[in-house]
Amino acid sequence: MSSQPSKASEVNILVPPSTLHLATSFYGTTLGLIPRPVPALQQGTLAWFDFSLQESGVQQQQQQQLHFALGRPDIDFTPEARNADRHPCFRVGNAEKLKELQERIWEHYKRGGEGAPMECDEPGTVGSGHQGVEYPKRFFARDYAGNRLEFSL
Repeated sequence: MSSQPSKASEVNILVPPSTLHLATSFYGTTLGLIPRPVPALQQGTLAWFDFSLQESGVQQQQQQQLHFALGRPDIDFTPEARNADRHPCFRVGNAEKLKELQERIWEHYKRGGEGAPMECDEPGTVGSGHQGVEYPKRFFARDYAGNRLEFSL
């Protein structure tokens, strides 16, 4: 039995105070993640989402989650922080689904409104990440709070 970690259980992403409801719009509606109840004593300060697997037409929840917590506006959301390159990378099942997801995020970006991403690589153009044979097919976006996100095969 190995003593090294076997997978990530959760990733925590910071959002500005009073914007947890926007996480549901972007991460729930646009990305398709499943909202999950948070502990009673932390309601209003956290939002949790499950990833799901689609198998044989039946959605099954995985043991991986995205957690959203309230960040500090004077530190976590400065112009420098919003331009940071740090990011989680989310794998998508195949090239067709990656393209569909990029189109959904791009449409939400262009439409604007509740939970709209701040940036998204335009479908059909060269993405904003480094280029080269080492990198799989991918694109980048920044959520409504400025968090950089990578979506990849």
